[in-house]
Amino acid sequence: MDIQFEVIIIGAGPAGLTAAIYASRANMRVLLLEQESPGGKLVKTYKIENYTGVESSSGVDLAMSFMNHGLAFGAEMDFGSVVKVESVGKIKKVTLDNGKEFTGKAVIVATGTKERPLDVEMADRFTGRGISYCAVCDGAFYRDKVVAIVGGGNSALEEALFITSLVEKVNIVIRRDEFRAEPKIVDEVLKHEKINVIYKHLPESLIIEDNNIVGLNIKHVDTGEITPLMCSGIFPYIGADPATSFLDKSILNERGYIIAKSDMSTDIEGIFGAGDVIDKELRQVVTATSDGAIAANSAIKYIKNNF
Repeated sequence: MDIQFEVIIIGAGPAGLTAAIYASRANMRVLLLEQESPGGKLVKTYKIENYTGVESSSGVDLAMSFMNHGLAFGAEMDFGSVVKVESVGKIKKVTLDNGKEFTGKAVIVATGTKERPLDVEMADRFTGRGISYCAVCDGAFYRDKVVAIVGGGNSALEEALFITSLVEKVNIVIRRDEFRAEPKIVDEVLKHEKINVIYKHLPESLIIEDNNIVGLNIKHVDTGEITPLMCSGIFPYIGADPATSFLDKSILNERGYIIAKSDMSTDIEGIFGAGDVIDKELRQVVTATSDGAIAANSAIKYIKNNF
């Protein structure tokens, strides 16, 4: 079997793009595979203020910088969703949903996580039509309207702050009696005149009129009382799951995250993990780039020792 590339990187977010820089600078033939937009979750993030050396940047600007740098040393890019990664002897074969196949000596999986869908009836039907998982992408559709954001973590609050510049009012619905976000962001949210916080409630059902979302019924976690919350758009930020359905389950934990060693290697030789997709405590841009650099370095060593 012909080997087309030395390193195939699945996912062009901060981890994957950093891995591409390190591997291509080591004169490796590198292929980046991405199913959406290069930059990963950065392109869906309003503002980044905790990446070392960049005091403040929009997510889109930082994503573009990452992409340009990631491809600057000769790495190639192709698009599609990976459906299979298999070993043929020492060679790795990666298959996309469009039928394309690529072969390489090592694979770095940096696919990140996918937003958890809103758990109410008909949520799938109204995704893109009243339910959105990206306030940065779709906020303009709700200009001067009332929206609801579901979730109490950093992502939920950051997107709530972003969308206040567009909408009339933001209702944040959280299931606890306090936020899980960083104190600085919480302070900004609580002081904002356009933001209303509804504690200890969960989404119960959509309110539909004339085939459009006009609100969300929310349920009190203690009393079970259901209250209608009128809004034109709903933005769920209720966690995410790893994008690993195409991988051998032997290298995944019970939640689907890749079990990676400190050098980002897995129990399958030649397959490495990096970024939010691996089992770890902190998932941030800065930790993803670190993982990507380590994974690339380990892949380079693996190739030199085995081919």
